[in-house]
Amino acid sequence: MSIIATVVVLLIAVLHVYILVLEMFLWTGPRARAAFGTSVAFASETKALAANQGLYNGFLAAGLVWGAVASDPVGFQAKVFFLVCVAVAGAYGAATASRKILFVQTVPALIGLALVLAAH
Repeated sequence: MSIIATVVVLLIAVLHVYILVLEMFLWTGPRARAAFGTSVAFASETKALAANQGLYNGFLAAGLVWGAVASDPVGFQAKVFFLVCVAVAGAYGAATASRKILFVQTVPALIGLALVLAAH
């Protein structure tokens, strides 16, 4: 169970690195605009804001990787903390931006959290 939990945590970290890339580097391109449902004009106007959001996603990814590689009790605590952060951010995003975020971000984080807690 511990290996599965760690793999899920790392997959969630990879997802957040991908979001970082979309928001920080590809925001005005067709892939990011399709993923976030934005227009060329909106993407151009919000490029700096998106880069800031991307940076935060990078922090989430870094914390998840840290939790996955650190020994317990720190590794366990970091995994729990950052998975809760991802779940809360996803819930807020689903409530304020797009319901899709609930399934892309919150549900995987809650599954990961359940696995981490079960493995502990």
